[in-house]
Amino acid sequence: MKNILLYTTAVSLVVLIQSCNSNPDPTELNSLTLTFDHRVGDKTLTLGTGTYQNTLGEDFSVTTFNYFISNISLKNADGSTFVYPQDSSYFLVRETFPASKKITLKRIPAGDYTAITFTIGVDSLRNTMDLSRRKGVLDPGDASHEGDGMYWSWNSGYIFLKIEGNSSKITPDPAGNQKFRYHIGGYGGYNAKTFNNLRIVTLPLGNIPAKVGPNQQAVVNITTDVSKLFDGAQKISLATTPTVMFSDYSTTVANNYAAMFRVSAVKE
Repeated sequence: MKNILLYTTAVSLVVLIQSCNSNPDPTELNSLTLTFDHRVGDKTLTLGTGTYQNTLGEDFSVTTFNYFISNISLKNADGSTFVYPQDSSYFLVRETFPASKKITLKRIPAGDYTAITFTIGVDSLRNTMDLSRRKGVLDPGDASHEGDGMYWSWNSGYIFLKIEGNSSKITPDPAGNQKFRYHIGGYGGYNAKTFNNLRIVTLPLGNIPAKVGPNQQAVVNITTDVSKLFDGAQKISLATTPTVMFSDYSTTVANNYAAMFRVSAVKE
């Protein structure tokens, strides 16, 4: 009797597995990959050794460049919009970690996608959510990322974009350093209203849609132009403003970084 029961159970498991395999998730193989190419104008961003110049004639080099991408959605050619599951929609892009510049979105409904929308930063809901809901790159306790910390423990909020570097135009500090530091955050405030440096970016994909399907895993190449931080809607002088953190001027930087992304290619 015992052997018959074991046999029956085994058969039932096989039938269940076969049933599951016969009805796979139709989007299981559907993916869309975003790659981020960091540049400064027409030059490749090279940390530490690359030397660049803004339109104010100020030379600069970059030693740190990080930013959060979140809340991704895709516009289909049929007019519909697919919102990527929010719990899985937070990514930290770091120049020092090449793998972070490649984001693969899985289980995308089949379609011809014509535009992508995302937020630069971490929205207010996630900023204030219970720590149990903030894992991976959002885990404040694991946010040092080899010295590239992206969380203000003193202010309980994420740094949306961090760029650091040097410029000969900056007045040396007592140690002789000529550094600039822009740590930009602020989601509108929790107990009191503050500035909001979240920025929503929508990028049209041009004449070639990103085709997604079981045998169509599209790749969208996005250029991130660091020069737009200084030469955007408002010109920013490194000599005049070498440090920007939790201050009203951070909004000027945020307005500029909203325009630093563009789609450079769509590939199948």
